[in-house]
Amino acid sequence: MENLPKYYITLFNAVSEAIDALDALNLGTARACLVRGQQEAEDEYVSVCEAACRTQ
Repeated sequence: MENLPKYYITLFNAVSEAIDALDALNLGTARACLVRGQQEAEDEYVSVCEAACRTQ
């Protein structure tokens, strides 16, 4: 299997946590997991892009 970007893994894990929270009918936790995952993945993606720009 090829290496997946850290931002993908972060978002995937947040979605998995949100699904677990939804299964427990905990909507607030599910939403918080998704928002956190989105923010963290975006930060990681921007860091990758900034690093790529510095090497050009």
